[in-house]
Amino acid sequence: MSESESISKLRLALAGVLLFVSVAVFAVRFVHAGAYAMPTTGVMASGIGALVLGGLLLWPSLPRPLGMLAMIVSPLVMFLGLYATMAELEEVISIYATNSAGKTVDLRLWVVDREDGAWVGMPSAKAMEHSLDGARLEMLRGGQTQCVVPALYEDRPTVRAIHTLKVEKYAVARASGAIGLYPLEAKDTTVALRLDSCPGG
Repeated sequence: MSESESISKLRLALAGVLLFVSVAVFAVRFVHAGAYAMPTTGVMASGIGALVLGGLLLWPSLPRPLGMLAMIVSPLVMFLGLYATMAELEEVISIYATNSAGKTVDLRLWVVDREDGAWVGMPSAKAMEHSLDGARLEMLRGGQTQCVVPALYEDRPTVRAIHTLKVEKYAVARASGAIGLYPLEAKDTTVALRLDSCPGG
């Protein structure tokens, strides 16, 4: 097999994976029942990027320099798209909050349940930026929207317990943790938030 034939086969293989990723980024919402939030800006960009790169690599008359550039960039785009898709294969909730710039944002979060309610975890800076503690917010979970008031907890036993439950629940957390992409233990900057129902519903 000549070098050009090997490159052509590699291009076809990369194109196929990229197109699969581009579809998966948007199709993952269909594995969840009921209403489900659209991909966030970064995730959508990875899906569109995978689609564009896949199309370029399938273009027969694609200039060689552009083809080589597309092949170099493809692994990064594939990783971002696949990671985003895998992260949402299992249960993900949306909490609609306001950031420091006054813009409404969709916080996509893994959630765990205990006898005392539903919990999420995140960096303290993120919770502070969006003024989550004690705010009256809308949550989308399981296709249903409800009003919640997050209660922030910083004590380490609670934070570690919630983080451990997340790692136990989410396979992608364990897989990512095994290669150093996700902390298997709560960091010192991590906080936990209990999602209490709003008074009066």
